[in-house]
Amino acid sequence: MTVDKELDKLSRLTPPAATPEARTRALAAAMQAFDTAENNATAAQGNAKGWRQSSIINWIWSPAMNKKFLAGSALATLLVIPAAGYLAIELTRNGLPIIDQTEIAGNLSKSEASKQPAATTGQPVAVAPQIPAGNVSLAEQSVAVAQALQDKEAPALAKPDASQTSEYDANAALTNKPEGSAAALGATKRAAPAAPGIVPQRQFAEPMAAIAPSPVPPAEGRMQMQLDPNRERFANAAANPIKSVATDPVSTFSADVDSASYAFVRRSLTGGAMPDPLSVRVEEMINYFPYDWPGPNNADQPFKATVTVMPTPWNRDTELMHVAIKGYDIAPATTPRANLVFLIDVSGSMDEPDKLPLLKSAFRLMVNRLKADDTVSIVTYAGNAGTVLAPTRVAEKSKILSAIDRLEPGGSTGGAEGIEAAYDLAKQGFVKDGVNRVMLATDGDFNVGPSSDGDLKRIIEEKRKDGIFLTVLGFGRGNLNDSLMQTLAQNGNGSAAYIDTLAEAQKTLVEEAGSTLFPIGSDVKFQVEFNPERIAEYRLIGYETRALNREDFNNDRVDAGDIGSGHSVTAIYEITPKGSPAVMNDDLRYGAADKVPAEASDSAHHGELAFVKMRYKRPGEDKSALITTPVNDGNAVATVDAAPQDVRFSVAVAAFGQKLSHVAAVDTYSYQAIADLAAASRGTDTFGYRSDFLGLVRLADGLSQR
Repeated sequence: MTVDKELDKLSRLTPPAATPEARTRALAAAMQAFDTAENNATAAQGNAKGWRQSSIINWIWSPAMNKKFLAGSALATLLVIPAAGYLAIELTRNGLPIIDQTEIAGNLSKSEASKQPAATTGQPVAVAPQIPAGNVSLAEQSVAVAQALQDKEAPALAKPDASQTSEYDANAALTNKPEGSAAALGATKRAAPAAPGIVPQRQFAEPMAAIAPSPVPPAEGRMQMQLDPNRERFANAAANPIKSVATDPVSTFSADVDSASYAFVRRSLTGGAMPDPLSVRVEEMINYFPYDWPGPNNADQPFKATVTVMPTPWNRDTELMHVAIKGYDIAPATTPRANLVFLIDVSGSMDEPDKLPLLKSAFRLMVNRLKADDTVSIVTYAGNAGTVLAPTRVAEKSKILSAIDRLEPGGSTGGAEGIEAAYDLAKQGFVKDGVNRVMLATDGDFNVGPSSDGDLKRIIEEKRKDGIFLTVLGFGRGNLNDSLMQTLAQNGNGSAAYIDTLAEAQKTLVEEAGSTLFPIGSDVKFQVEFNPERIAEYRLIGYETRALNREDFNNDRVDAGDIGSGHSVTAIYEITPKGSPAVMNDDLRYGAADKVPAEASDSAHHGELAFVKMRYKRPGEDKSALITTPVNDGNAVATVDAAPQDVRFSVAVAAFGQKLSHVAAVDTYSYQAIADLAAASRGTDTFGYRSDFLGLVRLADGLSQR
């Protein structure tokens, strides 16, 4: 009833003269009500015309509201204040919080209220359910309410709490928080990964009517609201099953040299939380580490395979078949010229210390690593794309570094247009027989233009035909779209890494620059055939998102992974020998598929356990070459300790990754056992990566016992 009287009173009021301060508050409340997560004061990077990329409504509304005849009169006040008052009343009716009196009074005293930053604490926002009174008019109170709500909510949406590690779907659902907190605008935990090629779209809020009232007792007269901004999305799949050799003797998959998963797992654990199981890709954890596998003697056959068969540390009745591939290492003096395009996300979501500032430092490190005759271009995107730096020789290093230093965040994320612009620039500066690569650096949040995995996959697939490779570098937490990063990398002749520290940037972009930049083989595929006379079952550890059909192995039109200079790839199978008590599948009733093929029973192949095949294309070629390696008893060792040092360490990493992703096979294998195996095989640890791994195992052990 009181509210109705106030509204009636408001309708009869003569609009007050609009002061500059009142106009500023009113315009800010109206134009930013639907865009609280972004700062309109900063123009989009790369936008020569200077306006902010938003909606057609803002495009029409902004100039109209800023016309002299409108902004200089009371008409703006008449238009905006009733809307703000209605918003405040609706918030009260639906149980949503209204900011405390002291905060409103503070907002009324600000001359630039819409530009004041609000601290992000991750704590619930305390609010008062009444409209403040006093010497301030109801109209000004209403504007202050809308502005204060915006100042409170925008940081919560834009700046996630880095300690949150659970996987959430973007289609948010409302959940009650424990310990008496109010209804939260959160997200429900996803039970299974999204279907391949599909990424949930961003949704910032649920309808007001769906929000439950606070459970705080009415006598206290206060309510709370907690925003959960964690919208991280991961590309993963269920762990590979055990397969029977009798019915499915062939395993086929694409090479993978990505390392993003390991760095993300490390950040979660060092942040005090167990990683989301969906963020763990075991093959990326194994391949994160440098290994001293034997390499080829020359570039004529650029890859060499080394196979070791050893007892399984976590199951006495099975064995591990460890396949290590080493690529030929191009000598630094012979590395080809590089034509690099840095495609940099400068959207508002990159305005975090571990995003754009870290990104700029990372690229500075890389530029210092390049040769004088290499060229660098810079394209940025935020709403639309723009060229910040035309192709520039590294001999003019100061010009490149200055362009990097000038980058600032702001605007929405229109990555598709940026991808188009970057590939066009790379094509213009194409170096024949050289390295042509787009390096995309982002938190993965593409929300303007084509943004689904499927749309962007098609763009990338089309662009890779020009012979331009792709590197995707992920930054930051809370908004990371790992699923999209993997889609782009896997379909664009590319690789993906996650940069959580400057040390990781040094490892990825400096120490491993050869393998990162200089491909020696593209569309690299593996196929392993097991001998049913010797092996009953097998399970490939990891590579779930890299699986290929059997017929894809010999089809040169099927895209696969790429391997760079000196890079190593490791794959591990858990195999069950014929007659072992660990066999999980019953024999076939009719036995037809269980019969040993004639070629397998041939004396030449009788003692083989398996046959490993590898296909690859040399850069710029369309026809693949084949490398084969038979596996027999000569590859086997009797004990775990007898296996080579690097083999044992990589097996410890494989066990750790499986345990973090809740693979049942390692349930009874403890973190302490993993640590013991890794410590005994640490060996020479030049950069301390293996020591850091031991620290992560100890952290996981402690966190798992909470």
